Amino acid sequence: MAYLKPGRFLAALLLPAATLLPAAVIAQQGPETLATMPAAPPPIGLPQLQSQLSCPALQQRLLATVGGQASVWSITIADSQGRLLAELNGSRPRIPASNQKLVSTAYALDRLGTDYRLSTQLWRLSDGSFRLTGEGDPDLALPQLQRFAKLALGSGGGSGQLPPLLKLQIAEEPRQAWWPQGWHPDDRYYAYGAPITRLALTSNAIHEAVMNPPSRLQNLLQKTMLQQGAKVQVSLISARAPLPDDAVLMHQENSAPMHNLLSLANTESHNFTAEVLLRQGAGSWDLGQAAQRETLWLTQQGLPMQGVRVVDGSGLDRANRLTSRFLAALLLRMDQHPYGRDYLASMAVAGKRGTLRNLYVGTPLQGKFYGKTGTISGVRAISGVLVTTEGPRYVSAISNGASSPNETIGLVLRQAQNTRLCPP
Repeated sequence: MAYLKPGRFLAALLLPAATLLPAAVIAQQGPETLATMPAAPPPIGLPQLQSQLSCPALQQRLLATVGGQASVWSITIADSQGRLLAELNGSRPRIPASNQKLVSTAYALDRLGTDYRLSTQLWRLSDGSFRLTGEGDPDLALPQLQRFAKLALGSGGGSGQLPPLLKLQIAEEPRQAWWPQGWHPDDRYYAYGAPITRLALTSNAIHEAVMNPPSRLQNLLQKTMLQQGAKVQVSLISARAPLPDDAVLMHQENSAPMHNLLSLANTESHNFTAEVLLRQGAGSWDLGQAAQRETLWLTQQGLPMQGVRVVDGSGLDRANRLTSRFLAALLLRMDQHPYGRDYLASMAVAGKRGTLRNLYVGTPLQGKFYGKTGTISGVRAISGVLVTTEGPRYVSAISNGASSPNETIGLVLRQAQNTRLCPP
């Protein structure tokens, strides 16, 4: 597995706040200024998930648990040695809902590392105008915007005179790229379906989705500048237009670290953050290209890719397809990863935290299952790592049409927790 270096602007984070650097200089910062990455693991992680069932007793319990609804379930249970303990329709592609976030976060963590932060930056151009650029910080808010405005207004020197007209460009993705094409139009009005943009105050959601984020940002910037007694001309420019080499970085606001971003995506199932992580991990905000790069990375990990289809980062698109065998293998693979603990720590916990906090409370599963939930119409999926006395069990359960899926998954997890069924 090869590691990509962090973003080209990471060097700027190590400089004093007053230091100004041209864009060309920042782009040429040597590798010695970048965060140190751990040694890369083998191209294909070991152990790999085996293809033959090895625990007949657990297999029988699994089949008995799902009963007559077997056709709508895909379930895979494996151990840390890569043994396939039990499985039902493990290679059948299913709509994964938010279990897709397990893929996006694994990819982003590998490509970007644990120290990575999303950045929002203010640049001064050679003609005296400014450009605001961003990477989709989900926690970007009005105080940061006010700091950018104040710095732009005060950039003319110590005279205290405000410029007669301040020109500010907002670098943003085109409107047609704000939502993945497969997201249902009705979902786009809700906070969970907010548009995916680079400059997203409060993740482009208030109580509902903000339908035109650049317009909102434009209005807030103009209002903020006007309060300071300045006139501003705010224009929209494509984020895909290159930044001039002589542009000077005036100020940078950083997001919470990768640990927080992963937890937001996995523990709280935040769609916006998962989408941003996919794009940043791929180094492209072209969603089709990002999905292709992620798929290539998954293939390089030796994962069972038959039937797998990646179309977005969050799982809100119903065209995504994953298999339970793939997800169990991914969980096993990430447990061998140098950042495996960070990956596990980003998940919800049964009866304790996140989207699993109200499930399996007061049972032996409480505090013992770290996982990701997924729910859209007709779909319920829960995949994660189950702690047992004989080591971890990697479990993926996806239903596309089951009744009482939470109860069924709970029973499956309890059976997997019974290590006497599968002796070493």
